[in-house]
Amino acid sequence: MSLQIDTEFGRHALIFRLKGELDHHTADQVRRQMEEAIAKSRVPHVIFNLKELQFMDSSGLGVFLGRYKLVNSMGGKMVLCDVNPSVYRLFEMSGMFKIVAVEPDEASAISSLEVVS
Repeated sequence: MSLQIDTEFGRHALIFRLKGELDHHTADQVRRQMEEAIAKSRVPHVIFNLKELQFMDSSGLGVFLGRYKLVNSMGGKMVLCDVNPSVYRLFEMSGMFKIVAVEPDEASAISSLEVVS
């Protein structure tokens, strides 16, 4: 299976919706696509909606950690939302939730960033 990324340039945040599998086969493509979108956007914050991300391995964790560092260096915030339970467990075990906010849904993620903006 492959990975599809839907990108939305919102008023307060760049929103990425991932569908499929994020693994060593798709990580480089995803990394490039996200970096291009982040460079083009005029908003500092990024939301990742992971409702339809079915699978992720350690390569995926690397993608998210790298985007966190990039967004953080630009003065923005990164929020994960609607995380699939199996992917949630991987984030939890990695300790990622100690540095990245997680919200139950996209509306909550947007609201949390509006408070920050």
